[in-house]
Amino acid sequence: MTHFTFKFALIEHIPAMHSVRMSVKENALSNPLLVTEQDYVDMLSTKGNGWACFAGENLLGFSIVDLHEKNIWALFVAPGFESQRIGRNLHDLMLDWSFEQDGIHSLWLSTAPGTRAERFYQTAGWKNTGRTKSGEVRFEMEKILWKCLNGNAESPIIKLSN
Repeated sequence: MTHFTFKFALIEHIPAMHSVRMSVKENALSNPLLVTEQDYVDMLSTKGNGWACFAGENLLGFSIVDLHEKNIWALFVAPGFESQRIGRNLHDLMLDWSFEQDGIHSLWLSTAPGTRAERFYQTAGWKNTGRTKSGEVRFEMEKILWKCLNGNAESPIIKLSN
């Protein structure tokens, strides 16, 4: 069984992250120049934060949140490593951290309809809020819902008994 290590993504991981981004079969970029190295640098250094999953020295997946836009900017797993909870662990680390940040009460993302990603986000509890202008499915996650889904909510609606 492969041992996975999860770390905060660093600038030095960008080439490997972009390689994973370009290798995916669904939600593939039509033009590799649409996402530049500077985009990754901006996301990791000023706009948000990122996480990476490794097996040894090999980066197998990554996630990045853009706190300025309150948006999940990226969550990708290398082909052949899907269904091993890499994506879910990256997702959970990202949401746990994001909702600890001041002023972050909800996040949104969009993805192509009819994809594994759409099913992934539905299963993770994201609310489908319709379609974007480009036809992608738009999802939202609220902080209180995320805390409830993970059993750590202090909700005025839900009271836990001893």
